[in-house]
Amino acid sequence: MVKNNYITREGWNKLEKELKFLWREERPKVTQAVSEAAALGDRSENAEYIYGKKRLREIDRRIRFLSKRLEILKIVDPDPRQEGRVYFGAWVKVQDENGVIKVFRLVGADEFNPIKKWISINSPVARELLGKQIDDEVTVNTPNGIITYWILEINYQGIEL
Repeated sequence: MVKNNYITREGWNKLEKELKFLWREERPKVTQAVSEAAALGDRSENAEYIYGKKRLREIDRRIRFLSKRLEILKIVDPDPRQEGRVYFGAWVKVQDENGVIKVFRLVGADEFNPIKKWISINSPVARELLGKQIDDEVTVNTPNGIITYWILEINYQGIEL
């Protein structure tokens, strides 16, 4: 499976906001707390110092990851020529053979969220939906068996369930 580096503008903004927060607010606060804990003396039994150093390593690891990731991510904005077809960033309303209606949004791997019904563009469902249009039938092979969906609606602004 090819992993792409696509992200929606909202996803990019969220990651960039997290990076700025960690760098400008969280890291200085934790660094200050570690300095204060270190000044108290014996570091080997100082829980605040030990926890602070651990938290600082976690923050630094996340900052490095976000910095490198944001360098390679490609923001994909919806194009008016996409209307009527399923592409990256689309909201898609589908109905299965049992009449159950579901809504998905196709997003990058960095921003998928099952609670919001955002699925990765790399997922089997998303791969089958790509390029399709309203009334198309899509068959997806899932761990629970084969599911057939019919596309009811495609929108790049959002869909009400």
